[in-house]
Amino acid sequence: MVDKRVKSPSKLNGCGDFWYIADLSKAQGKQELFTHQSPQKLKILREHALIESAVSSNRIEGINVDQSRIRTIVFGKTLLKDRNEEEVRGYRDTLAEKGNTLKKGE
Repeated sequence: MVDKRVKSPSKLNGCGDFWYIADLSKAQGKQELFTHQSPQKLKILREHALIESAVSSNRIEGINVDQSRIRTIVFGKTLLKDRNEEEVRGYRDTLAEKGNTLKKGE
């Protein structure tokens, strides 16, 4: 019999419990079910993640934009007011090119 237990990082430091590799697959297949049952929720979560990613990534570089305009900058086709807004839009475009995340599944 093969022991499928793997030490968790905390166990490696002398404390914590074992977890099972089989536990990792508990959600396997459920994501597709959720996609079919709650596509609107997933769309909202995806949009929120994209906005947070764009804001946080640009904030690290010292780029800040008006929070009331962020949704329009990321998802809209509005004219941009300044270089900071162009940077946020550029981040969105880069994500779209890398994984086509804005076009697939919506």
